[in-house]
Amino acid sequence: MNILSPSILAADFKNLGQQIADVDEAGAPYLHVDVMDGTFVPSISFGMPVIKSIRSASDMVFDVHLMIVDPIRYIEEFAESGADIITFHIEAADDPQAVIDKIHSLGKKAGISIKPGTAVDVLEPYLDKVDMILVMTVEPGFGGQPFIEATYDKIKAVRKMLNDRGLDTDVQVDGGITKDNIKKVIAAGANVIVAGSSVFRGDAKENAKELIKLMEA
Repeated sequence: MNILSPSILAADFKNLGQQIADVDEAGAPYLHVDVMDGTFVPSISFGMPVIKSIRSASDMVFDVHLMIVDPIRYIEEFAESGADIITFHIEAADDPQAVIDKIHSLGKKAGISIKPGTAVDVLEPYLDKVDMILVMTVEPGFGGQPFIEATYDKIKAVRKMLNDRGLDTDVQVDGGITKDNIKKVIAAGANVIVAGSSVFRGDAKENAKELIKLMEA
């Protein structure tokens, strides 16, 4: 199943509630929430208060992407804030399995992410432990970056690793997704598509509808 996960990092925050309602009405099942700490990545975004404040406004699946160091420190708080899926970076965790176990112990789905420069081999011990693998298709930390073409091979490699083990784990991509490349990333093996600027720049509802239509074609 192909799933669109609009990223609120690109949303107009003075109209955030309406924009969330728009993408929900358009048929996007997930809402992507990028959490940045200014250390693992240069930027600082938002955290638990924002998630709490929008949780009551939507029953979408909250797909929370932690770009923070030592993520295990905050897993419980993000779960309590309303996250449904919590994805962390393997590069930021001393003990990835402990983070996965913590997320699952709270009844949430666990995702693990790699940056564009990280070899896919590091995922092998966790392929059957997580619910989703996020392949970053830009360097994490900033919205609006162009898609890194070399990451197509990473998407294909991750999907092959899963297929070889008989796993149908979700493969998510995040960064530089547009109506021009969305079909290609799906063909490479991704099925959960994060889109920020491509959704929220302009008419969010119509943009989301267009992307969903392309994903289903």
